[in-house]
Order: sequence, then C-alpha cells, then structure tokens
Amino acid sequence: MTSDLHTGPLGIDAEYKEGFDSSLLFPMPRHEGRNAVGLDAGTSWVGHDLWTGYEFSWLNPKGRPIVRVLNIAVDAGSANIVESKSMKLYLNGFAQTRFASVDQVLHRLQGDLDGAFGTRVTLTLLNLDQLANGMAPTKGKCLDELDVEISCYQREPSLLAMAPNDGSEEPVEELLVSHLFRSLCPVTAQPDWASIFVQYQGAPISREGLLAYLISYRQHQAFHETTIERIYEDIWQACRPMALAVSGRFLRRGGLEINPFRTSSVEDFGGKLSIYERMARQ
Repeated sequence: MTSDLHTGPLGIDAEYKEGFDSSLLFPMPRHEGRNAVGLDAGTSWVGHDLWTGYEFSWLNPKGRPIVRVLNIAVDAGSANIVESKSMKLYLNGFAQTRFASVDQVLHRLQGDLDGAFGTRVTLTLLNLDQLANGMAPTKGKCLDELDVEISCYQREPSLLAMAPNDGSEEPVEELLVSHLFRSLCPVTAQPDWASIFVQYQGAPISREGLLAYLISYRQHQAFHETTIERIYEDIWQACRPMALAVSGRFLRRGGLEINPFRTSSVEDFGGKLSIYERMARQ
C-alpha cells in the first residue's frame, strides 16, 4: 500500500454521527497523489471531477426529511482533493440537521467545500425524478469483446501502441470504451470498478493494445483522480494524439461516486463526452 500519502480517516474505523460537523472534511493536496503515481507538475490536461452523492438528505424547519442527489463539480486544477470517507461523514451530518431553505443548504455546502478543495466548486441538487431521466446508453465503440491475451495486471504503458498502418495518413476521431476496468484503493486495497472512455483525434491507436493497457490496472493502487490522469498521460505520451479526453465512470461506494474527466482542451470534446451522463451500473 502507498505509505507516503496523508490519507485521513479512510483506513480508520469511524462512527457515523448525527449532526452537522464541517471539520470532518479531510483535504489532501493534489500534488501528493500525483507524485505518488509519477505525475509531475507539468500537465497537458484540463478537466474536472464530478462527485455524486446519492444519499444526501436534510430536515426542513418542521423536521420533515428532504432527499436530493448532490452533484459536486471540482476543477482539476484545485489545490486539494477531499478524502472520500471524510466526505461521506460530512454529508451524513446533514441528515439530522434542520435548514430553513434549499438556499441555506447550498450556502453551507458552498462555503465548506470551497474551503476544503481550495477552489470554487459547482453544486447542483437534483430531484429523484430528474435523476431517473439521466440514464444514458453507452456511447462509442466498446473494446470488451476483442480477442486479446492478457498476462499483465500491473499498470504497463508499453502495451499502448499505434494501429498497423493501412496506408492512409488521414487522422481519425474515435470514442472507445471499456467496462472491464478495475483498480485498487491505495489505502484499503479494495477494488474500484469503472467504465473508461477514451476519445481522441489523430493517428489510429491499437484497440487491442488500449484494452490490454486498461486491464493492466487490475492490481494497480491509486485514487480515482490520479488514475484517470495517469491513463491520460500514458496515452498522450505513447500515442501523441492531436486531441485527447479520458473519462472514468466509477461505481459508487457508500452512496458516493467520483467521476474524473480530463481533456487536452475543453473545445475539443467538451460537448461530446459528457461526464454528467449516468451509466447503467451507476
């Protein structure tokens, strides 16, 4: 396990207490996680992380529960990430706290989360009927039925390769997806499952090589955010695309999921690869 990260309450027994407590939030500098997986300060991406809380609730002034789904969008350039268990503990504290209005809830969230992440976050509260309408079919070309032989289950960027030259020099634009992805939490070694989307413009990338590379994360330990950044950087360095976007749709734990999105430019794929679309397993 990774030993040089300040991981907060993730690997420690904790009691879910009733009552609001903003001090439960545990910020961690982004650079610590990036350094741990070999990412330097010079980045070639922009993007954000979308946190979705499916178990968010509070009490109105009369004590009646209100239930919403909470989206928290955090810029990838923020100073910090927040340790996920501390976020669950913090959000759980709203469940038995009375608020006069939705605006008061949002104001409380805005101040606490801006401070924890070290940047202005974007907050959205969804009714459950809005969430039900948000399910999206899988876009792009799925790689999962390719007949590839796999022997490597630790991150191996050398598996990435360009497709055999068919004589055409025309660049392509592809959206490729795999639902076979699994990595491990660097603190608890518990599995993190995800669908990974890779969209690029440029010379064709070997689909078999990309699938084998994504599967090589099966025993790799890293947080969601740095995992997607590592995938982005490996593809960027190995395949030299003209434009690139990588999105990870991770399955939730404890009612909370984190879905990072990194792209070479918002203009490239900003409207084509939406991180706000839910997948079937989410």
